Amino acid sequence: MAGLIAYGAYVPYHRLERSAIAAALGSAGGKGARAVASYDEDTVSMGVEAARPALRTLPDGVRPARVLFATADPPYLDKTNANVIHAALGLDPAALAIDVVGSVRSGAGALVLAAESPATTLAVLSDIRTGLPGGADERDGGDAAAAFVFGDGAPALAEVIGQASSTEEFLDRWRLPGAPASRVWEERFGEHAYVPLAEAALTDALKQAGLTGDDVDVLVVAGTHGRATRSFAGAAGATGVARVADDLATTVGNSGTAHAGLVLADVLDRAEPGQTIALVVVADGATTLLLRTTDAVAGHRPVKTVAEQVAASHPGLPYATFLTWRGFLTREPPRRPDPVGPAAPPSRRTGGYKYAFVGSRCTDCSTVHLPPVRVCVSCHSVDHMAPQPMADVRATVATYTIDRLAHSPSPPVVPAVVDFDGGGRFSCELTDVDPDAVAIGDRVEMTFRRVVTAGGVHNYFWKTRPVAPGTVDTKEA
Repeated sequence: MAGLIAYGAYVPYHRLERSAIAAALGSAGGKGARAVASYDEDTVSMGVEAARPALRTLPDGVRPARVLFATADPPYLDKTNANVIHAALGLDPAALAIDVVGSVRSGAGALVLAAESPATTLAVLSDIRTGLPGGADERDGGDAAAAFVFGDGAPALAEVIGQASSTEEFLDRWRLPGAPASRVWEERFGEHAYVPLAEAALTDALKQAGLTGDDVDVLVVAGTHGRATRSFAGAAGATGVARVADDLATTVGNSGTAHAGLVLADVLDRAEPGQTIALVVVADGATTLLLRTTDAVAGHRPVKTVAEQVAASHPGLPYATFLTWRGFLTREPPRRPDPVGPAAPPSRRTGGYKYAFVGSRCTDCSTVHLPPVRVCVSCHSVDHMAPQPMADVRATVATYTIDRLAHSPSPPVVPAVVDFDGGGRFSCELTDVDPDAVAIGDRVEMTFRRVVTAGGVHNYFWKTRPVAPGTVDTKEA
């Protein structure tokens, strides 16, 4: 099997305190908070945000030849969602991009397929978890994404030393196409079915690796059946496993398809060389991946750790706003013309700019242009341009305004003009921002978002967001 050479994770900025649910509905809300994808995010945009930091840690010249996208909530059916991720990351046209979607277990499948692939493969796991208001899925769910690159060409952070699955058909959790929420069978039945399957998958994987439970340093257990995962984790922890990883239930919530990857990323953020990590995904059966960290993990510093993203997130999202973003509360729209969806031909012609945010730099005077142009605005040279990737370049707010009349699911809109480090000026929208706290001179970074959905078409493009406090700033470093 291929080694794990890079990984990344993404936790959305917004968090909904569970006490806010209890206050609004008069029911038990539980402890802590859940991560909430913004109105301009979906599983594809979050997948891009998880994959970007993973690819930034790869050596020059090492790029994925395959992309696997796993989610239980795909933005498109019939159309391949992984193609958008492929385009946003600026991957080679020869790279295969496919969806592995429709179920929570698809996340485990994507990891196994990536680890077994003969080519460098990027597995992206992403999910948005929603249930009916007042239900357990709404309360306990969370939104997140994680990305893992398996292959050669870079020092392996961890080696896959064993994997096993145990599959059985039974009715536990299901959702018909178009249904607003999943249905769940009686919990005791699920626990009775799942625990033996999880034990079998872990036992078989340990046998492949020539190990016992005493050799496992960290056990990661993920699945949407809380009772079964707790029962299995408790039993495994009592039989020799050194530590059961924090499942992030009180800080992020259960992120479904993405959750195994998110917790694994959190474990890898603080892993030491020589540790054995057992990842067990309990969903429609059970799948176990055994990984052993290498010496390279000691010197690896992720762009943003999971803990740092949780710490930088914004609690206090109003419950009414959450319901609006999820479509359970229809509010009066602004009295403005409805947005128009993008057309296919111009989107294809400008794909390098629209999806990968590649501008142009004049080879005569080095002026950066966004969007890319043929004629330089400074020296007027014609067709003396080179591609200039800008997605990972930070910028400074030059000016901004607060627009309370623009069409938006979450007014007000904050349009801004930003100046990029090294040249280039861009007019865009700020997101994940408190309008009252914006100031000229603020440092911002690019983020891939779903700008609008109109005419059944998702319009993906780039916005800016504030650089999180405490993040190393390349301009100041």
